[in-house]
Amino acid sequence: GFVAIACGEVHSVGLHNDGTVVTWGCNSLGQRRDAPTCAGFVAIACGGYHSVALRNDGTVVTWGCDSIDQRFDAPTCAG
Repeated sequence: GFVAIACGEVHSVGLHNDGTVVTWGCNSLGQRRDAPTCAGFVAIACGGYHSVALRNDGTVVTWGCDSIDQRFDAPTCAG
């Protein structure tokens, strides 16, 4: 089941109890397409058109719109 849900302007993100992330809604700016596919997440948050997830090792993964630097050079699942 889900342990957290976050909502952006036109998309949503869910955090499963196994540490994986699920996204749904609009994908016009990569809100869904660029979501991480690995596990190990402990927290999620959404802005209007971007999302952020915190991994259990303290690293942050961001995806979605980056029109005004909402994202940064965050580690990826492989990073």
